[in-house]
This record gives sequence, C-alpha cells and structure tokens, in this order.
Amino acid sequence: MGDLLGVAVLGAGHMGADHVRRLDQVVSGARVAAVADPDGERAQEAVAGLAGVTVHTDPVAALDAPGVAAVLIASPGPAHEEALLAAFARRLPVLCEKPMVPDSAGALRVMEAEVRLGRRLAQIGFMRRYDAEYRRLKSLLDGGGLGRPLMLHCTHRNVSSPDGFTSAMLIDSSVSHEIDAARWLLGQELTAVTVLRPTPSAGAPEGLLDPQFVLFETERGALVDVEVFVNCGFGYQVRCEAVCEAGSARIGDEHGMVVTSRGSAAEEVAQDYLVRFADAYDREVQAWVDATRRGAVTGASVWDGYAASVVAEAGVRALENGGRVTVGLVPRPDLYAEVSG
Repeated sequence: MGDLLGVAVLGAGHMGADHVRRLDQVVSGARVAAVADPDGERAQEAVAGLAGVTVHTDPVAALDAPGVAAVLIASPGPAHEEALLAAFARRLPVLCEKPMVPDSAGALRVMEAEVRLGRRLAQIGFMRRYDAEYRRLKSLLDGGGLGRPLMLHCTHRNVSSPDGFTSAMLIDSSVSHEIDAARWLLGQELTAVTVLRPTPSAGAPEGLLDPQFVLFETERGALVDVEVFVNCGFGYQVRCEAVCEAGSARIGDEHGMVVTSRGSAAEEVAQDYLVRFADAYDREVQAWVDATRRGAVTGASVWDGYAASVVAEAGVRALENGGRVTVGLVPRPDLYAEVSG
C-alpha cells in the first residue's frame, strides 16, 4: 500500500461516492486515504468496507490526514475555491470536478494562485476529453481531412432535473460541458453567446426555462449551437456533429443493446451521465493517477476551468437579458501556453 497514491476525496454525494468506488475497484496505482463530507454518515457509507480510510466533515482536515498525497474534489461547485486554494497551499496535486469554480471572479483567483506557484497542480474534470467517441472526433478534426470546421451542433438531454435546479444551471452546470468540449475540439476560444428560449416544456418544473437553445461564436468564425433539455423524460443523450468544409462527422448515436420481442424492437437509452460516460471517467481518473505518480499534470487546466466559468457567466447574462453577450477573458498566462489537450 505504501507505493499507492493516497487520495483524499472531498464530497461523498453521487459523484464523490462513485469516485471512491472507482479509486478502490477500477483504477490502479491509487487508494482512498481520506474522505470528507459535511454529512458524516454519508461519508461513512461511501467508504464502508474500505480499510485505512479516515473520515472527516471538514475538507481541510482530510487534506492533512495521514497518507494523503493528492486530492479529488467532488463537492458542490461553491466549495471548490476554498478546497483548491487549500490544496495549492499544501502543494497537493488535484483533480477537480467541474465547474472548477462557478463564478468567474473566484475562478480567476484560483488561476492567479496556481500561477504564483509557477507550476500546474490541478486538472479540471471535463471527462468528455476522455470519451472514446469525443477523442476520435478530436483526432479527425485535428487531422484536417474534413477541412476547416464551420459549425458544431450539440445536444444535451437529461431525464429530469434535480430539486433546486435553476434556469441558469442549464448553462453553468449542464452546458459547461459543451463549452469545454467545443473549445477543445476546435482549439478556439468562445467569444460571444446568445440564448434563445422556446416555450418551456410541460415536463419542466414550474418556473424552469427548459429547454434552451444556446449559440456560441468562436474567435475564428465557427458557430456552436447547443440544445439543452434537462427534463426530456426519456433518457440521457449527448450528441455532437461537426460540420466542416469538406464533410461532417457525428458522435453520440446510441449503440446500446437492442431488444426484439412481440413484433417490436427497443434500444436501451442511458438514464444517467455516470452510465453514458463511465468509461470516460475511468480513463480520466486513471490518467490523472498515472500523471500524478510521475510528477506531471495533464488534461484540462485551470485556464480551461476559468474560461468555462467566464463563458458560462456570459451565457447566464444572455439568458437573463435576451441578447448577445461578448466573452471577456483576461490574457492567458504563460503557464497555460495553449488550449489543453
């Protein structure tokens, strides 16, 4: 066990508990050394049956627990800034679930703190970069065989939204994945956003503007549109089609089991992001562990987390104001030389 990377997992909810399972049962080279959650019982449940794990209600105490050499942040977004800064103060490598920090001012503070360290410590958990289909599309676009990308058409649907989900969260929580995926696939920053609002679905909770149609402009003239529909009622669907000068490519078509019975056929539709992107999460965490053990940091950077927060914030303003909102990023620090791969 001494050779394994000891990880403190902050947050023991749906995502955090799944990461505890992943580190224990799927990923090699790491072990869960500590878990923190304000709900102590929930933290205890997440590590039931695991030996050598300390349980905390204070995330900072978990960072200081014996055997902790790295941190996986899976707590709610508003808690991320404090946890990231505490990890930086201890020079602990971090994998932080998105959003890195929900507000752009906090995201900027985190970026400035890492820049002061003079080295990258954090990877941001945009797991679509590790999905097999997204990686194939990225390779195809980078290869140039389809010519210059003109448009990305994206779909993001959930069965239902959780309690307390707001209209703004369709953008800063759900569409934040498309924001990062578009930047990564195209190798371009997003420069403006417009949000259109059709009549809400009858399946949406009262007051929730669902679905929404989000349009992004990029620095080199491509367009990215996103249909986000978080109460579609039938399944979890994520699709992306790249339309280029010499062809197009689409990912996200279901390839699940097809059941034929009594004169009809039905195909399974994933009901949850942890099902659809299970392999991507596994690859992401394994890549993070491998890089951390060799003293490196790969994947989406703090700059990517900051950019996603700024773009999402502009999107929320566009939703509220009904107009086109430009995106204002600070100059990219030298620590983040290019859009991360």
